[in-house]
Order: sequence, then structure tokens, then C-alpha cells
Amino acid sequence: MGILLIIIGVVLIWFHIPYSPTKKSFSEDIEALKKSNHLEEQGQIFKAEDFSHLPHVVQEYLKNCGYIGTHQMSYLKMEYYDVDFAQGKKGPKLKIDYTQYDFVSEPCRMALIDSSMFGVPFEGYDYYENGVGGMKGVIAKGITLFDQKGSDMDKACLATYLAECMFAPSILLQDYIAFEEISDYEVKATISYKGQTVSGIFTFNEQYEYISFKTKDRAVANNDGTMEYIPWTAQCGEYKISDNGIKYPTKFKAIWNYPDEDFVYFDGTISEVSYEE
Repeated sequence: MGILLIIIGVVLIWFHIPYSPTKKSFSEDIEALKKSNHLEEQGQIFKAEDFSHLPHVVQEYLKNCGYIGTHQMSYLKMEYYDVDFAQGKKGPKLKIDYTQYDFVSEPCRMALIDSSMFGVPFEGYDYYENGVGGMKGVIAKGITLFDQKGSDMDKACLATYLAECMFAPSILLQDYIAFEEISDYEVKATISYKGQTVSGIFTFNEQYEYISFKTKDRAVANNDGTMEYIPWTAQCGEYKISDNGIKYPTKFKAIWNYPDEDFVYFDGTISEVSYEE
């Protein structure tokens, strides 16, 4: 009985200390990427003419949100707290903290989920680097629940990166991305990298705020491990001017547009946005 209590105590301590192998791996990967993903010319300031080749609505978005006159960035960091998150239509619903990085010089995205299930730590690691994407879930800081990889996952991760490019305008100036005007408030964006190509439609409102991105190039992972292409939408809104003078959305949703319903699996408030030159 005494040994059992000791084991239970050790497990509880392990669950509650801040350290975890997944977080350590994420932090180490981020630090390595920061060192290897600098812009060719640092210290450059965004000028309106830098974006003159882009559709009018994108130029107006950048002006309206205050990016012109700010420093170009080598990466974007976004943080969310207490996000409503669902692991599939029939999966458990969680409250999660979510930290993501989007790098500029080449399409690269890393994100960490920090949560718990019935008091047991649950962590997720989404990654896309060198054209390879994946999603890994770990419970109890050491037991892998899933580790989804493959060409469909590669494209899904690249589509997510594309949806977030408006928050890091340095991405809009890279050769791997192109834009086509669809209407006064819609543009088609296409990103090509490592033999993969995905596209989607950005929609803006009359205040030139980015409000949605829709794509058919993102697959959902089903419970049986298969991948299925379902229309996917990212929605953002409730813009506010931050301390750095840039206007960001404070709300963000990710939605699978199934034939029978729209399934919101990520519904969060953006807590902080930061950059590195």
C-alpha cells in the first residue's frame, strides 16, 4: 500500500510540474528556427509601394490595420488562452492554451496545444517544416495518442499557414505566394512549396478587415485515421488596435463545412500577437 501511494504521488507531481518532453521539444525547435529563418535584409520598414502589385483590397487592409511604416518581420507569434477546442465531431471537447509560430523566409509553422483530459495533461504539437507537416497528440506527458502524417497532412498544414499570412505581411512579399482579385472584397491566394500547391479565398469587409478564408485543399483526419477533403473556413473579427498601433482581430474560429453542418472545432480569443525582425 505504501509503495502504491508513493507511485501515485510521483505521478501526480509529474503531472503538475511545468516540464514536459513535448514542451521541451517545441521550445528547442522554435529556438533553432528563429536562428535559421532571418530575412535577407533586416531592419526594413513596410512601405505602401512594397505591396503595389497586390490586389487593391489587400493594400487597403494593410493600410487600414496599420502595418505600413512598421518593421518587416521574420516570424509571427500568436497566443490564445482558454480556447474551446473539439477533437472531431464525436471527440471530447477541451479548453486549451494555444501558441503558434509562423516563419517567413520559407513556409514553416509550429503550434503547441496545452490542455488536460480528466486531470491528465494533454499536449498537441502541430508542425510544418521543409514541406513536411504533421499533428501529434500526447497524454500524461509521455503516451502518444496519435501522430498523423502524410501528403494530405502536408497540404493541410500548408493551407493553415496560408490562412494566417495576413497577420504577417512579410509573407505576402515572398515568391512562394500569389494573389488574384476575385471581387472588390475577395482575393484568391495560392501558395506553392516543395511540390505542394494549395489555394483559398480571402474575404474582407467594407472596413478592409480580413474576416474569412475558405479553402477546399485541407483534409480532416477521421477517427479511423483516414483523411477526407472537406471545405474549411477560418473566421476572424472584433478588431482592436494593439499597443504597437496595429489593428488585429481578437476572435478566431476554425470550421469544417460538412454537408450537413458547420462544425466549429476551434473558437478562441487571440491574447497576444508579437513579431521578430
